[in-house]
Amino acid sequence: MSEDAKAELRRYLQEGRDAVVWKLADLDEYDVRRPMTPTGTNLLGLVKHLAGVEADYFGVVFDRPFAEDLPWISPDAKPNEDMWARPEESRDAIVGLYQRVWAHADTTLSLLPLDAPGHVSWWRPASNPVTLCRILVHVTAETHRHAGHADIVRELVDGNVGLREGNDNLAPGDDSWWREYRDHLESVALRYQGPERPAPR
Repeated sequence: MSEDAKAELRRYLQEGRDAVVWKLADLDEYDVRRPMTPTGTNLLGLVKHLAGVEADYFGVVFDRPFAEDLPWISPDAKPNEDMWARPEESRDAIVGLYQRVWAHADTTLSLLPLDAPGHVSWWRPASNPVTLCRILVHVTAETHRHAGHADIVRELVDGNVGLREGNDNLAPGDDSWWREYRDHLESVALRYQGPERPAPR
């Protein structure tokens, strides 16, 4: 693959990074930490998780470990330790860490060709060795997956939605239009509600 292809992949990765961080904009410490799903998904936890993802995949996998200790990604960390921020971990601290991890990852991407080999110790042996290209695609996909989670969580927090600052990528419509649209979807869905199914809460 050419350097142009690498640059295009990196652009998509950066768009996902920026989207995840943007979802925290203008919220207080409570709202960025609120668990908004039954499994506890929260905005700041998504950022913390992605910092660990990039530190491992663009660091450890290519023998370029990130210099800072991230105890929540150690083998003896408690389950989901990377998915929420402790009281002493501020939003600024977590976002700053994520941005430092970006810089480390971007250095890995600059130094190595896309066919550079690496090893993911937590993957099954048959999936190794890997290339930088495969890891770049993998991390980009994961980042955009979590950006989608962040988009829905932010909508649950305060109703704000959108693809990125300056371009929400939504159909035009005011609050009344969106209420009518949602009500229409609910009316269509109710046609398929069987008698044994409980009424929506």
